[in-house]
Amino acid sequence: MKILSIETSCDDTGISILEAKGGIKNASFKVLADSLAIQDHAQYGGVFPMMAKKEHIKNLPILLNRVLKKTKSPVDAIAVTYGPGLEPCLWTGIVLAQELSKKWNIPVIPTNHMEGHILSVFAKNKGKFTFPKIDFPLLALLVSGGHTELVLVKDFGKYKIIGKTLDDAAGEAFDKGARMMGLPYPGGPHLSKLAEIIRKRALKSTDIFLTEKFLALGADAPPQSLQNHLPEIKFPRPMMHSKNFDFSFSGLKTAVLYYIRDNKKYDKASVALEFENAVVETLIHKTKKAIEKYKIRTVVVAGGVAVNKHLRKEMKKAVGKNIKLYVPTKELSRDNSVMIGVAGYLNYLKLKGKFKKASNIKAVGNLSL
Repeated sequence: MKILSIETSCDDTGISILEAKGGIKNASFKVLADSLAIQDHAQYGGVFPMMAKKEHIKNLPILLNRVLKKTKSPVDAIAVTYGPGLEPCLWTGIVLAQELSKKWNIPVIPTNHMEGHILSVFAKNKGKFTFPKIDFPLLALLVSGGHTELVLVKDFGKYKIIGKTLDDAAGEAFDKGARMMGLPYPGGPHLSKLAEIIRKRALKSTDIFLTEKFLALGADAPPQSLQNHLPEIKFPRPMMHSKNFDFSFSGLKTAVLYYIRDNKKYDKASVALEFENAVVETLIHKTKKAIEKYKIRTVVVAGGVAVNKHLRKEMKKAVGKNIKLYVPTKELSRDNSVMIGVAGYLNYLKLKGKFKKASNIKAVGNLSL
């Protein structure tokens, strides 16, 4: 069957057409067409929902025409994200799905955005792919701008959230920390690049002038005599040793705020390094605890923050050789419609023809797994 999938949960507009076959355990796919429009909200310092909605409305017909030109055969169903996300944005995709459903007389499959992220690790944005044999239960660490969750996956479609952030999500914390350092939006990638500078050169300097001077000279680090006189930065690892699997990043954000306030000549790269270390160590510590408790053999790390190189590297070391680790490609780490098509197909199989009327599908901003 052919599925047209639509993703408009935040500021990326995506439409894909996938050819899907097989059952839930052995599903296989071929990407027939995939188109994505990425919005730029740098001037607002974050996603401005009503502006994002306007861009979706403008981009959706363009992307639809683009993917339909690549495949002439009829579409059998439409998968559309109905939550979680920004409701004004979600509605743009839902309305288009409803219109196409009526025009083509085909069903609409309401699809959970976070389920899409879990399944994104098994997908490609080009060509063919097949679900691997999974050793359940699977543990998914979902890390994005809006969500940080540990999800126990007993089987495809059977999810239990065992831990989540009590305040900021990991991606949100990265962006807010970067904003405090004066880095452009989205700040997470910029913060990580700064951290990598220090990590690669093993620098310990917290004085911006010394760091820039010795970097310019090509040195690996400032002389030890100077390092000894420089204060070491140490930020908290919130809820690291709590007995549950929940997260909290607001305290870390506050620690960065106070450090910058009290140290006028601070080194952005050194602050970025310690900030990234604090987030990644916390994520990995809680993931390892869950692996031990639930005797996990398969781990998924997905969502926008999954593209973080340090997180990937440290998670690979943490899970070891006896646990299978899946992470998405860079293209499928961000919000995309391919993952919605994959999740939509699995839901299509589970529904067995019992579909909601397209007109009854509503946007649910705080939808949970």
